Amino acid sequence: MRAAGERRGGYAAGQARRERILAIALQEFAENGYRGASLARIAERAEISQAGLLHHFRSKERLLIAVLEYRDELDMRRYDGGAPPAGGLSFLDDMVDLVERNSRVPGLVQLFTVMSGEAVTADHPGHEWARERYRRLREEVSRVLSRAVESGELRAGIDPEAHAARLIAVMDGLQSQWLLDPDRVDMAALFRGHVDDLVASLRPEGSPRPQGPSCDS
Repeated sequence: MRAAGERRGGYAAGQARRERILAIALQEFAENGYRGASLARIAERAEISQAGLLHHFRSKERLLIAVLEYRDELDMRRYDGGAPPAGGLSFLDDMVDLVERNSRVPGLVQLFTVMSGEAVTADHPGHEWARERYRRLREEVSRVLSRAVESGELRAGIDPEAHAARLIAVMDGLQSQWLLDPDRVDMAALFRGHVDDLVASLRPEGSPRPQGPSCDS
């Protein structure tokens, strides 16, 4: 039993060490981008050797992908229960909530913005991650909007995929503007307004304006 407990303790310590490295690497990539980030600086800040760092992550490319996945995991942890809801327009409220929470962690937003910009080149190690991430987000939001049409919350005949792509574009565009001018751009309030306007414009004709947070808060 003691041996099993020691193994569990060793695993937990290893996971904690790995997460600490990822948090430090996230900051390094956020500050310097992929090409400017230094494995030597990350190792020094994590108080390990560069060889020790490469024991956990075999290359700079693998470390970047792990950091990007870690960033997404941090977002997922903020959802109640650890996962987004299965459907319904309340999912849009969760998107607004995520934008508001991101306004309190500018380093994470900066990392995502820098990495997404760099990843548009096909030879960037994060290129496939960024492409798959956007595909997944578009599918997720499109599915929510399609279900809202089926339930009668939104009118028939809309293009869920197009609205999903535009919604994500607004969210990411506001993040960039906020990073550049945080004192004048309230990205959470602006995104909330966009979601409210979108939902109002897509309601079936004659339907009452709902009193929930998606429209009036």
